Amino acid sequence: MKNYDYNFKLDEYTVSVNSRPFFIADIAANHDGSLERAKDLIYLAKESGADVAKFQHFKSKDIVSDIGFSKLSSEKMSHQATWKKSVAEIYDDYHTKREWNDELISTCIDAGIQFMTTPYDVSAMDSLLDHVHAIKIGSGDITYKPFLASISKMGKPILLATGASNVDEVMSAVDIILEHNTRVCLMQCNTNYTGSLENYKYVNLKVLKTFANIYPNMPLGLSDHTPGHSVVLGAIAYGANVIEKHFTDDNNRVGPDHHFALNGKAWRAMVDASMELSYALGDGIKRIEKNEKDTVVVQRRAIRAKADIEIGQIITEKDLECLRPCPLGSLTPFDLEAVIGKAARSNIRKGEDIKPSLIK
Repeated sequence: MKNYDYNFKLDEYTVSVNSRPFFIADIAANHDGSLERAKDLIYLAKESGADVAKFQHFKSKDIVSDIGFSKLSSEKMSHQATWKKSVAEIYDDYHTKREWNDELISTCIDAGIQFMTTPYDVSAMDSLLDHVHAIKIGSGDITYKPFLASISKMGKPILLATGASNVDEVMSAVDIILEHNTRVCLMQCNTNYTGSLENYKYVNLKVLKTFANIYPNMPLGLSDHTPGHSVVLGAIAYGANVIEKHFTDDNNRVGPDHHFALNGKAWRAMVDASMELSYALGDGIKRIEKNEKDTVVVQRRAIRAKADIEIGQIITEKDLECLRPCPLGSLTPFDLEAVIGKAARSNIRKGEDIKPSLIK
């Protein structure tokens, strides 16, 4: 198996299996064709806790065949069957215009958030390569081998979405990327964009465990399109730390992506819950934690004298009881057998905790 990096930097953030969650707000088409809306969403994404404001750069003619889509039956069109215009027209209306790039980048700098994009043609990166810390590859291009190779050669870390693919296709895509680039984050994804609650059955978060077995310590992520953030929490618990969700300011707006995106309030709730979970997961080493040290004393039982014990007296089980607290150095119920049958070195008062120095 080809080598890959266990961690890599995205500006100040280190991507690794042990890092805190990293949040990508996919603004995508939710700018609705307006540069000013796009800029407003950048600021809102930052306020809502996102680390990245991500766009999608494509040109309709370079990503869809109008003729091809016109021949598809509505049953084969998935969420696009409800669109009021043709797929080609929608893509043309909602793409991120390349003449916006300078303003989008400067707005991200002003907001203090990273800029990122998902390109759907190589030329989309011509003016962006120096301004991104990673490149996201969408699920639909996982079999587009020339594109995978070209993007991987650009020298930026690759975030690879794996929706609607099988494990052989994923491994083939990773092999192509690793021919040119050792920095990869593998992202589980389900590409049904209907926002239906039924989709929870198909998220298949345990795939993250499969990825971890195939590629130990490779950074993992989730690109998610389900309502709410329960799937995100599950993914983090399974080792994902790069989290991508669509972002909007209003789920009721007309547009292809608004209905399944998270608005600012929902996004903040997701970030807060994710950070709580991330802290709670820990490192897997069972220990007495720093914040438990006092409770060890007040909650544990110590061996105590049930009645006064005189010096030289042979201690029996009837002379002892186990009660809280358990001061440091006291004998615990684990030590009962070692205490019974021993002689008292000095007088022990009723209720006093038994220490090793009091018996012989």
